Amino acid sequence: MNKVRYGIIGIGNMGSAHAQSLLNHIKDAELAAVCDVREERLKWAEEHLPESVQKFATPQELYESHLIDAVLICTPHYDHPTLAIEAFQYGYHVLVEKPAGVYTKAVKQMNKAAAKSDRKFGIMYNQRTNPLYQKLRDLIQSGELGEIRRTNWIITNWYRSQSYYNSGGWRATWAGEGGGVLLNQDPHQLDLWQWTTGMMPKRIRAFCHFGKYRNIEVEDDVTAYVEYENGATGLFITTTGEAPGTNRFEITGDHGKIVVEDGKLTFWRLRTPEPQFNAEFTGGFGSPECWKCEIPVEEGGGEQHKGILRNFTNAILHDEKLLAPGEEGIHGLTLSNGMYLSAWTDDWVELPIDEDLFYEKLMEKVENSNFNKETTAAQTFDVKGTH
Repeated sequence: MNKVRYGIIGIGNMGSAHAQSLLNHIKDAELAAVCDVREERLKWAEEHLPESVQKFATPQELYESHLIDAVLICTPHYDHPTLAIEAFQYGYHVLVEKPAGVYTKAVKQMNKAAAKSDRKFGIMYNQRTNPLYQKLRDLIQSGELGEIRRTNWIITNWYRSQSYYNSGGWRATWAGEGGGVLLNQDPHQLDLWQWTTGMMPKRIRAFCHFGKYRNIEVEDDVTAYVEYENGATGLFITTTGEAPGTNRFEITGDHGKIVVEDGKLTFWRLRTPEPQFNAEFTGGFGSPECWKCEIPVEEGGGEQHKGILRNFTNAILHDEKLLAPGEEGIHGLTLSNGMYLSAWTDDWVELPIDEDLFYEKLMEKVENSNFNKETTAAQTFDVKGTH
């Protein structure tokens, strides 16, 4: 194989952007086909993509064509596991958009299908290409920060207007998206939270406000508190209804504190680790000497979506290590599922979550929804800069 022939399922906002990347920016990759169940999207493809790119109205037609080596799934969230499992059965490599799915029970089935195949499996966690988070992960994993004591992420710069939600009847509904800010905007942060620290909580207590700022039925404001096995604690705060918003990730360890904010990584480094200082210091009032270090980080946000596509292509052709293995998509989804379940039951949720209970509660939301919001004609937005 000299080139990887890709097929894209779902050529809406992200799918159309990926199509342009595959056509123009990814070496050794070829856009061979696209698929969408909506006629207007196929019409867009006819007008904007080369004639050589085949168009299909259903995923099954695409799979049975055998024109492709790999499929990029950019459909609504519920369909990700189902379409991925089918693709593995046909022998295709699979790259799925975030989130991995809506509920972990389905994602586990997807991961099992991937494990049974000999195909590559990736997820579009493009923020893993960002030098800020790569450097943060390196500092933590190398032991530079010591044992983690606290993690705090305030991510409130996801502002979305009512017109955004009105642009599609499926948006911000339990049946259409399966959730709100946690499932649509925050999958990257929920992934990075555990990917950079190497830690998953042991239990979660979350407070979700549903339709607090917008006329929607899902959550648009969340505050979650977590506890880790080593005694560390964490806080995750997010919303789509505040302006201006904040994006600040702070991690405290035995050796100091690291903050990621405004495109910078700052390390307040203790010359003496806090446990050692505490054991040796006899002066009463006092604290360890601390140096404020501006950690050098490569400028720019990394290669983002193109970087994941390039890495996935090289993994297929040259067995390059995947930066974002698809199996890891379940970690961030476990966090959001746990937050929902905590809010719905008004109680602590232990991890791993009760998957059957979560699915039961989710289906109750879907079946009992009689939500109607004023919608405009479905729109395709420019997603540049939205992650």
